[in-house]
Amino acid sequence: MVSLIITTYNYAQFVERAIRSALEQSLSKSEFEIIVVNDASVDATSEILLHYEDSCRIFNLDSNVGLAAARNFGIKKARGQFVMFLDADDYIHSETLRTQRLFLTENIRIDAVSVDYYHVDERGKHMEHVSAETNPIACGIMFRKDYLFHIGLYDESFSAREEEDLRIRWEKGGYAIFNVPLPLYRYRMHDSNLTKDTERMQEFALHLKNKHGE
Repeated sequence: MVSLIITTYNYAQFVERAIRSALEQSLSKSEFEIIVVNDASVDATSEILLHYEDSCRIFNLDSNVGLAAARNFGIKKARGQFVMFLDADDYIHSETLRTQRLFLTENIRIDAVSVDYYHVDERGKHMEHVSAETNPIACGIMFRKDYLFHIGLYDESFSAREEEDLRIRWEKGGYAIFNVPLPLYRYRMHDSNLTKDTERMQEFALHLKNKHGE
């Protein structure tokens, strides 16, 4: 089974599109689950999620714990052998889970698999095809869940660049990520993207360097 984990914090504007793309996957419904972790949103997210209680496993956290902790919460709730993360402001092609699961089930030496992505604007218009091998992102990667536990999950001291820390520890643990050059992930560009918070990104770049000496 595949566990698709969506974490959301105040993304009422986008979260339904993410969930719909998850529900539209070509895999049989018995072959994957959708976990939505609502990180104590204060907008209309909770009301929107009420409409998806029959099709998703929804967890509404009592307090805001941050992205890394919310992802860890989702991993611990996951029933699948494989886990993949979808940000609430993004969405995926209907063949994403089938493609990635096929690679992992037929290649036991592959530890995780990513896919390329399109940058899309707020309306979903495709802007450019980006290689996830040369420009990696946190989402759109399917991991073998056991290996995530082996490296200690996400470091919750990071409130930015947590995916870079995870990748460093993943590689130090002897694991690799194979990339499929198909643009199956949709990475939405908008004013609230965390990567546009320059000061915060710089702060955690230093935290990353102090931790790993790189």
